[in-house]
Amino acid sequence: MSETPPAPAPTPITLTAIEARVLATLMEKARTVPDSYPLSLNTLMLGCNQKSSRDPLMNVTEAEIATALDTLMPLNLVRETSGSRVARYEHNFQRGVGVPEQSAVLLGLMMLRGPQTAGELRLNAERWYRFADISSVEGFLEEMQDRAEHKGGPLVVKLPRTSGAREQRWAHLLCGPVDVNAPSMSGRSSADGHAGGNTAERMERLEAEVASLRATVQKLCAELGVSPADESN
Repeated sequence: MSETPPAPAPTPITLTAIEARVLATLMEKARTVPDSYPLSLNTLMLGCNQKSSRDPLMNVTEAEIATALDTLMPLNLVRETSGSRVARYEHNFQRGVGVPEQSAVLLGLMMLRGPQTAGELRLNAERWYRFADISSVEGFLEEMQDRAEHKGGPLVVKLPRTSGAREQRWAHLLCGPVDVNAPSMSGRSSADGHAGGNTAERMERLEAEVASLRATVQKLCAELGVSPADESN
C-alpha cells in the first residue's frame, strides 16, 4: 500500500498595500462597528481612507477597492454576502490564513497602523481583543515569527531597535519581505498617534488604558478578598 504524499506547503500570501488596507479595514469594522457589518463598497472606501488609526494615510477609489476585493475573494480572505440589494463584504482572514484570533488581531493592527511595539499593539487592540498583558502579545508575535515553512512561513518580523527607542517594533510580512535596514517611519507614527495626532483618538486610547487598569485592579481585589478603595475618598 503506497503512502499518501505529504500535502504541499501553502503558498505565502503577498498582498498589495491597497489589498492589505481593504482586508484590515474589514477586520477592524467587524469588531468595532458590528451593527454596520458586513460593509458596502462605499462604507469600506470610507474606512480605508479615514484619517485616524491609519499609517500611511490613503485615498483609494471604489474602483481600486473593487479590484482588491476581486483578488482577495479567490484567496478565501474576503467573502461577498447575499441577502441585500447592495453588495456587502466580510473578511475570512483567520480561517484563510490559518491563525488564531489573537494573531489575526495583531496582524490586522499592523496592516492598518504599520510597525508597532508589543506595548503599542496591546493598547491599540483594546477595541478588538483584550490581551492579558504584554507578554501575551509577545508570545503570539514570536509564534508568528517562528511559523514553520510547511504552514506558509513567518508572518511577522522583529525590527532592529532604532536610535533613542526603548523597545523594538514588529512589522507584518503579508505584503512581502520588510527591509529591516530601511529608515524607520515609526517615530513619525508614534508622534502622530500620541503627541500631535487626532485628539479624539488619543482620548480613546487613554480611556481604554484606564479601563484596562481598572479591570486589573478589580480582579486583584477579588482574588485578595478585599474591596477596591472608595473613589469618593
